[in-house]
Amino acid sequence: MEANIAETKRERERKLRLLALKKSVAILDLFLRISSAVAALAATLAMGTTEQTLPFFTQLFQFRASYEDLPAFTFFVIAMSISSGYLVLSVPFSVACVVQPLVPGPRLLLMICDTFIVTLLTSAAASSAAIVYLAHNGNSEANWLPLCQQFGDFCQRISGAVVAGFVAVALLLIMVVLSALGLTKH
Repeated sequence: MEANIAETKRERERKLRLLALKKSVAILDLFLRISSAVAALAATLAMGTTEQTLPFFTQLFQFRASYEDLPAFTFFVIAMSISSGYLVLSVPFSVACVVQPLVPGPRLLLMICDTFIVTLLTSAAASSAAIVYLAHNGNSEANWLPLCQQFGDFCQRISGAVVAGFVAVALLLIMVVLSALGLTKH
């Protein structure tokens, strides 16, 4: 009889620890989700508003650099916009995971959607990082000159946007791992 009572007490303590762990994971997920949304939105705004014009002899003839000139940057802005929207719309599901941490449905849905978004963001940030590298260093074999020697402000903003994009990717990766941890039964 005493063994059953002690076992029940241990079982109850284990369940309470599991509940506390899952609730902590859900709260951390909510914080990371909001942080990732801010990083993705900052990357979108930084890249989407990047433009620089340099005069050449007269004001009638000018050189202009804009994110719209390069398809990788356009893809970056679109992907970051999609992810920002998704992350904002997924906050209620994350709150549901905080309120009811033992219900696996919302956590599983978030994990699946987060995995798709992290893939989208990784491809957008990586393709943009390659273009930023070329803008800074050029490519002597292809006879491409570094663009950043002339368009310094443009290059600083696109570099910052790509860094913010990779921050969003890292936060999303952590959220996927946390979601997997939140789905464990032990």
